[in-house]
Amino acid sequence: MPTSEAPATLVITGASRGIGLETARLFAEHGYRIVNISRSPIPIEGAVDITADLASPDWAERIKEELDAALAGSGEISLIHNSAIQLPGAIDQVDAGDFRKTLELAVVAPSILNRLVLPHQSAGSSIIYVGSTLSQRASKGLAAYVASKHAVVGLMRSTAQDLGGTGIHTACVCPGFTDTEMLREYGGEATEYLKSLVHEKRLIDPDEIARMLLFAARNPVVNGSILQAELCFVQP
Repeated sequence: MPTSEAPATLVITGASRGIGLETARLFAEHGYRIVNISRSPIPIEGAVDITADLASPDWAERIKEELDAALAGSGEISLIHNSAIQLPGAIDQVDAGDFRKTLELAVVAPSILNRLVLPHQSAGSSIIYVGSTLSQRASKGLAAYVASKHAVVGLMRSTAQDLGGTGIHTACVCPGFTDTEMLREYGGEATEYLKSLVHEKRLIDPDEIARMLLFAARNPVVNGSILQAELCFVQP
């Protein structure tokens, strides 16, 4: 449990809904100060909301001073890269602008945010990435999303190597089919079909992923690991 002398802080992107919101709530329940970086505020008392569009070219310059102030006096800092976008498009159809935006949110923005937060992080802190089951396999019609989630794993592994010996650990939590607005917006009527692909015949609750993220943030032994957070798939 964080101490009053040096409170632990969670910095999370995209916490206004879904996995991000449940994660912010769970960390707050465990005594963490919450700093949310997203386009929308979050309904958590005491949270610091830093408004930013991580797909814009100058977001880092705009928020640096505010972020530095929010992190002043922190003990351990857990940074969770949660923001993502899922735009449809097969490899022969995907729009170049959509591809760039997807990679900007999933890979470029986290690399920039790492540089902003790392000077504030001490031993015991963590950098946790939210990947996907598509971080290690692919699905039709999602070329940009699949490529971005594979890249997230590469960035996490580079983080583990580059921060080796600092006491700051990293991991990538890869959720399966989770009951979020993003999944329902994309899946539509196919959402029920997705349930049939796992033995438990249900979607994962965002709170279940939040608990995985809390576990990863608090356990240095997972450094450099990919943590699969998916219900068991039905084998054909």
